[in-house]
Amino acid sequence: MITNYLKYVNDKAYVVKREMPHHNFIKKGDREVNLDVLAAWRDYLNCNHVLQTQTHFLMCERVEDVEIIEENA
Repeated sequence: MITNYLKYVNDKAYVVKREMPHHNFIKKGDREVNLDVLAAWRDYLNCNHVLQTQTHFLMCERVEDVEIIEENA
């Protein structure tokens, strides 16, 4: 699922680009996550961080700096 929403974790902001179910990254016949495939998807989606929920991996881009721009009335 493609998303693009903000998620805050430990006072850090992330733009969630895509949610992908855990089972997409489980090695066949094993219960371990295939980290190489997970990292490849992260890079393919131009993300720099992966968060995890109970059911999904969240491919994210960390928001490094925020600048508030005020419009003149």
